[in-house]
Amino acid sequence: MASRSDNGSRSGPISCLAGLYDLDTLDTRFTTPSSVPYRAATDKREDDRVADKRAEPPKWNTLEFYLYYLVFLVAIPSMFWVAYEVSRPSDPRYHQFEHLLSDGWIPGRQIDVSDAQYHTFRVNLPFMAVLLVLHPLLRRVWNAVSPVSQETKPTKTNSPEIAEARFKQRTSFDAAFAVLYLVVLHGFSAAKILMIMAINYKIAMGLPRRHVPAVTWVFNICTLFANELCEGYKFRDIALLFTGTPALDLVTDTPGLVRLGEWLDSHGGLMGRWEILFNITVLRLVSFNLDYYWSLDRRSFSPVEKQLDPANLSERDRISTPASPQDYSFRNYLGYAIYAPLYLTGPIITFNDYISQQRYQPATLSPSRTLKYAIRFGLVLLAMELVLHYDYVGAISKSGPEWASYTPAQISLLSYFNLHIIWLKLLLPWRFFRLWSLADGVDPPENMVRCVSDNYSTLSFWRGWHRSYYRWLLRYIYIPLGGSSFRTGLDAARTVLTYLVVFTFVALWHDIKLNLLIWGWLVVVFFLPEIAAGYVFPRRKWEGRPTAYRMLCCVGGVGNVLMMISANLVGFAVGLDGLESIVRGIFRDYSGLVFLFTACSALFVGIQVMFEIRQSELRRGINLKC
Repeated sequence: MASRSDNGSRSGPISCLAGLYDLDTLDTRFTTPSSVPYRAATDKREDDRVADKRAEPPKWNTLEFYLYYLVFLVAIPSMFWVAYEVSRPSDPRYHQFEHLLSDGWIPGRQIDVSDAQYHTFRVNLPFMAVLLVLHPLLRRVWNAVSPVSQETKPTKTNSPEIAEARFKQRTSFDAAFAVLYLVVLHGFSAAKILMIMAINYKIAMGLPRRHVPAVTWVFNICTLFANELCEGYKFRDIALLFTGTPALDLVTDTPGLVRLGEWLDSHGGLMGRWEILFNITVLRLVSFNLDYYWSLDRRSFSPVEKQLDPANLSERDRISTPASPQDYSFRNYLGYAIYAPLYLTGPIITFNDYISQQRYQPATLSPSRTLKYAIRFGLVLLAMELVLHYDYVGAISKSGPEWASYTPAQISLLSYFNLHIIWLKLLLPWRFFRLWSLADGVDPPENMVRCVSDNYSTLSFWRGWHRSYYRWLLRYIYIPLGGSSFRTGLDAARTVLTYLVVFTFVALWHDIKLNLLIWGWLVVVFFLPEIAAGYVFPRRKWEGRPTAYRMLCCVGGVGNVLMMISANLVGFAVGLDGLESIVRGIFRDYSGLVFLFTACSALFVGIQVMFEIRQSELRRGINLKC
């Protein structure tokens, strides 16, 4: 059956581009309700889809939007020019950050790869691309060596027998490859990871049921802190615990156990500091334990009892339907927690979802959609490279600049593009590893729903940024703590406390740093004005004045954008002191106020376009809620 992103008989560059940037190409979850199986949804033609009742008539061809297009034609090139101008060798401050630049592949241009995260990804991309191709091929070899028994092979492709055989093939390969992958990546430190996993598994399987959630959380949060404070538990440090303090003179030999520890540390694989990216694995350890804990209440549950087709489950059913008791084995646990395509950065899928997809290949997977997704990844990579060749915002911010020497426009746009670099450097690995997973037959959620510049709501921004992590937080923290309610003052206080707990965990999960804690708490503080505005200005009271309500929401959106930029600069770019310097630079004279008014006006126009993009989606019956 054709995908909803297909354009029928139309062909040509425009239709190809539309197919590439269709929401269905990015992730079918965006166009299919989570409670509806994908095959059932595709039976409904695109033209038959009912528009959302909140959809308004299109405004793209109105005089108002023609004015907005004119603002776009002037504002966007001007923004790029300001950042480019301060990155030119002719700028008097160029020598302060020139040492942070590298030779680029565009003639006459250097490239800013001063960000360690992106530099690591960029250097290792060719090797990861080889692995993306090699890993699925190795799976085919494994399947050929251990094929499905012809004696039990039935005629129906999705029969329970063939599904079980597929499940055993895939999970056994995942577990075997997981061990190999760990050893190659982390050398002897793979034993530390396996030890942590074994303890976590024992907590789920060995403790009385009522203690499992609390002990799981305590153990995994303590693991996050211990990994950071003990710097990955170096073998040399462990040896010193047994031998005592090393000798400080040149006469006494270093104990043999300490030398052994040093030798083991020197064979730490391709990524000796395994603890840096282990945080993502912690989420999978929690998912396994809690999915198992909840499954104990539903031991007799079967999809058949609910008249569900296990080969065609909705995403909601894949996540909520517990795996069979025998599926909670250490082999499956190992294959899930160290599933190679998603091990380093995600996206995150729950254990239940992983088990379901191992039995039955998701209907959402298709070679054409995966190819389009790969092309989109390539275009994002090209965009990142072009930006880094012409706008050296990362190098400038890392050189410890004197912000007073920059104009308010330069300060603001350097900060703005810095956030875009952060967005792109996260988007690229997430999309690459999701592409690898798609090529291997597992469909995890897309992590980035919209461009960072296509957000005006603090609440919606969080739903669309690192979406798989957001969904994990909902399932394992937010909903168990009671969710949100503002019906009474007590409910509101409990909701704010829930937000604080969630974002404190988010901040500590990212890294144990003060600026990230401040970022997490700022996000909660910035939620409150938007929530309060929703109660003070409810949509239903403005039904007769939709244009006035849209303008009012847009003013609030401008404030939200300014707050989101501030919070993310504190958490991921310049820190609290850097933000203070930037704000002082903007407000130091009258020209800064003029620029702030101009920038807010441009944001107002941009948010109006964001509103209309979402209205276009509602007219197609799509509501992304972000």
